Amino acid sequence: MTKTKSFFWYELMTSDPKQAEAFYTRVVGWKAEPFKSHPNMPPYTVLHAGERGVGGIMAMPDEYRKGGGHPAWVGYIYTDDVDTQAEAISKVGGMIHREPSDIPDVGRFAVVADPQGAVFNLLHPNGPDQPPAPAGTPGHVGWHELYTSDWREALDFYAGQFGWGKTREYDMGGEMGIYALFNMGGEEAGGMMNRPPQMPASAWQFYFNVEGIDAAAKRVTDGGGKALMGPMEVPGGQWIVQCQDPQGAHFALVAPGR
Repeated sequence: MTKTKSFFWYELMTSDPKQAEAFYTRVVGWKAEPFKSHPNMPPYTVLHAGERGVGGIMAMPDEYRKGGGHPAWVGYIYTDDVDTQAEAISKVGGMIHREPSDIPDVGRFAVVADPQGAVFNLLHPNGPDQPPAPAGTPGHVGWHELYTSDWREALDFYAGQFGWGKTREYDMGGEMGIYALFNMGGEEAGGMMNRPPQMPASAWQFYFNVEGIDAAAKRVTDGGGKALMGPMEVPGGQWIVQCQDPQGAHFALVAPGR
């Protein structure tokens, strides 16, 4: 059985891994532990929701930092064949930022971008498949949001490469325009919209599930982060807050209520 081509791992590249670990374990409730990687690999911290790993923290690679990269979250999309998928992305106007290569004891990966410039990673892991966590499970990613230069073209790209599809549109009114909701593997999992003028580049943003939005937002600011927008209620009754961590990486939180 072929695994759904969806986001399944989330990674923070940051200027201060230790401070980031302290911040996110407090804000989201993750448990952090060092990954016993290959001796030649840089240090890596795995973030667990309960007993299950959901993401990791690592120092920004020198090449990324020297190229002007800043602290950021990046998502990994599962693929059966990283080399073939990266080539297919390149052929339709995407970019390969890092050619496919192996991560010892982990799998084969590549760093790519869609034709509008939003970066994500491809990964074929060595380990066994895990079923997705039930929707709303604390500590897991509850929503995936793409800010892009043309959401229609972006949706066509992800549909063609990974089989995702639009489920519905929501008109946010005025300059904000259309918010297009999409599914990954049949489950509605995120939205796409044209980025606002003040946003310099296309990017993915990930929403981490928490249990109470006001208390979580307070943990963000108490820990030295910023609440950039919200808390606010969104269609469907959930509450969100969009944030920035102390090192400058953007993320968001989503909760079933206040």
